[in-house]
Amino acid sequence: MHDSRKPLSRSPSPAAPARSFLLMVVRAPLTRRAWREVAYCLLAFPLGLVGGVVLTVLLALGAGLTVSLLGAVVGVLILVTGVRLARALGGVHRRMASAFLGERLPPLEPPQAGTGLFGRLDAGLRDGAGWRTVSYVLVKLPVSALGMYAVLWWLTGLVNVTAPLRWAVFGQQPGPGDEDGMPVLTPVPAGGLAVDTFAGTFGALALGVVLLLLAPWPTRLVVGADRWLLHALLGTSQLADRVRDLEETRALAVDDSVALLRRVERDLHDGAQVRLVAVAMSLDMIKERLGPPGTEDGATPSGDGASIDLVRVRQLVDGAHRNATEALTELRDLARGLHPPALDDGLPDALATLAARSSIPVELTTDVPRRPTPAIETIAYFCAAELLTNVIKHSGATQAILTVDECHDGMLRLQVVDDGRGGATIGAGSGLTGLVQRVRPVDGRLTVHSPEGGPTTAVVELPMHA
Repeated sequence: MHDSRKPLSRSPSPAAPARSFLLMVVRAPLTRRAWREVAYCLLAFPLGLVGGVVLTVLLALGAGLTVSLLGAVVGVLILVTGVRLARALGGVHRRMASAFLGERLPPLEPPQAGTGLFGRLDAGLRDGAGWRTVSYVLVKLPVSALGMYAVLWWLTGLVNVTAPLRWAVFGQQPGPGDEDGMPVLTPVPAGGLAVDTFAGTFGALALGVVLLLLAPWPTRLVVGADRWLLHALLGTSQLADRVRDLEETRALAVDDSVALLRRVERDLHDGAQVRLVAVAMSLDMIKERLGPPGTEDGATPSGDGASIDLVRVRQLVDGAHRNATEALTELRDLARGLHPPALDDGLPDALATLAARSSIPVELTTDVPRRPTPAIETIAYFCAAELLTNVIKHSGATQAILTVDECHDGMLRLQVVDDGRGGATIGAGSGLTGLVQRVRPVDGRLTVHSPEGGPTTAVVELPMHA
């Protein structure tokens, strides 16, 4: 007999979060990340100390000479030298962060090249990326000092853990007249602890274990602040990122327009133009068959004395009509590829027509209270068409869901979900790469989530105005 009762679901134990937290705390000192951060703090301290001090001296000396009349040029030269030194030190810090922290920072903008001595000095003083590197090197001095203080937690913990061994083996117990006892180290620079019995060393050992369990967190806090400074000061500026992105999107837009013109030219040359040439040739042959002007219709010989072959003339007329019809169809398809006529009534109606023509069932939901600009509507329509084509050709899905709505942040979101086999990735030759290039010129984005076995969710986000 089948028991249809569902088993009761067990609620998670209240002690589960506490157990997970305890395991995390115990494992933290043993992780590779913790030791990498310790090594980074140890190596960054001498570099930060020397670099910060030398750069501070150069900037102070250069600024002091600049305000004087006679030493202005020398002062500017020293300032520019300091900026170049900061760039070199910044490069070393970037490589260290890459090696120990896994930070991959984009390269800094190269300094501008001036002409002549004064031109080079002026370009050096206007080096925005160089001055951001100067800021990092100067701020790195106190940050590296904090990093060494974080390493001090590890050192004091390791020393205290060895307290029983140092007492029993190395003879560090206090002498008969020594009232201070064996010192116990702490990272707090206030007060002091000491033990005067062997049993007390186990208390020092327990304190060392606690310090080792706590040590990864000060280190991680300092390294986290350093990571933020690396991205803020040694990474590219937001303006430079925006300029680079605009340059890339402009290149994509130009390439897309050139490709579109070539496709239109190829379609006209290989399709409609050939059909129209065939129509013209058929009309010329019909004209020859009918004879010169003035000949009676179908009753008298043609110009060369032969009777008119009406069957052949009819075949030529049928061929010309067929070619003209096919040319009109190709021109209509070409015009639809440039701007779908269904978009004249708005994006929801155009998508409804697109969903109705699909070979698999498509559930359409639209909620677009504001109409986007024509360019955005065209991009959204072609994105929906390409995504549905991918679903039909590659996914093996039996149905799809197409949703279009306006997000709270003012973006137009187009989402296609299918129940296919999944495994779709951008750049795998499935047309998704072309969609990325289509939406980038208008600051749009495409995201695809397609695990093996499905389902696949593709989301296109576009601004409402191009």
